Amino acid sequence: MGNPGWDGAEAESPRAARARNVLRWLPAALLAGGVVFDLLTPSHYTASPFLTAASLIAAPLFSLRWTSVVAATAVVTSVLLAFVHSAADRALSVTEVATVATVALFALAINRVVRRNYRQLATVRVVAEAAQRAVLPAPPARTGALRIAARYVAAQTDARIGGDLYAVQESPYGVRVLIGDVRGKGLDAVEAVAVVVGAFGEAAEQEPALEGVVDRLERALDREGDRRAGLDQFEGFTTAVIGEIDDVGSGRLRLINRGHPPPLMLLPDGNVRELVPAAGALPLGMGDLAAWQDTVTETEFPAGATLLMLTDGVTEARDGTGRFYEPTQRLGGRRFASPDGLLDTLIADVTRHTHGQRVDDMALLALRRLGPGLARRGGRGGGR
Repeated sequence: MGNPGWDGAEAESPRAARARNVLRWLPAALLAGGVVFDLLTPSHYTASPFLTAASLIAAPLFSLRWTSVVAATAVVTSVLLAFVHSAADRALSVTEVATVATVALFALAINRVVRRNYRQLATVRVVAEAAQRAVLPAPPARTGALRIAARYVAAQTDARIGGDLYAVQESPYGVRVLIGDVRGKGLDAVEAVAVVVGAFGEAAEQEPALEGVVDRLERALDREGDRRAGLDQFEGFTTAVIGEIDDVGSGRLRLINRGHPPPLMLLPDGNVRELVPAAGALPLGMGDLAAWQDTVTETEFPAGATLLMLTDGVTEARDGTGRFYEPTQRLGGRRFASPDGLLDTLIADVTRHTHGQRVDDMALLALRRLGPGLARRGGRGGGR
């Protein structure tokens, strides 16, 4: 049948692509099968179930043009078969033709409804993608001695926005980074993401100490909770890791972890270290439950190493047996040409581990510290 004008998702998994290739030939197979069935069986058997099924299957899958072709072919085939069997039972033949024609008209109506819904969904996607870019602007591919890559991968194919977040901000005190995960889904989570990312951009530029940045994020979420009177005050609580990198100095990395999966340090020799905080802490936005002093974890960030920050969409991804994905084990002993290559490999590996059945979004941020020569040459830039 050539290209049937498939109406489907923008991006397909290999399994979905195989299913599409099979389904697009199914209406033709039903039409041919109905003719063979009708001609090889006694006259009181009918091909109408095959012919009506062909139209109904084409309706949600094909374009209006190709649905019309299938529907018209089904009706014409039914008429031709009625002439073959007219001597046997004219009334039955007329009834079968009427049935096939009626279902064909319903198939065209269904196709119009489905196509309208596809257009509406496409509009929603465009709006969601624009909101995603506004709330989570892409970090620069290069800043000073760092090459940077970021990814946001929605758990559902049609989703483009959620509660995971990341940000990178140059400041007088070094390059400051944030990754986090807001409790909940939907617009409430998106609002909380906007609050956290906006507060981080301002605080990272102004606060000389990393603890001051975290305190500003805490107060921003408290204000948001007070503003949204009548809602759960803690709806916007956020697990997060806030980091600071000496861009051109010693390459020291300072981290504060507020209840978030620890980042990983991928060393040039292939070893992977989990940067576990010295003390636990509650997520941002839960300061009313307890008070404590944030603990800064400081470690070396050697040239050629990559800092990988991620959300629990990675660490809590499970396979068919319920086994969690272990990024430290899966990435250990491997070397990656660039931060982009690392993130692309990690996303593909998580997809294989879960067989494409992820239940949570993933936000990923990778920063590689370049050697002194490359850092002097680079400045800002892009590319992989």
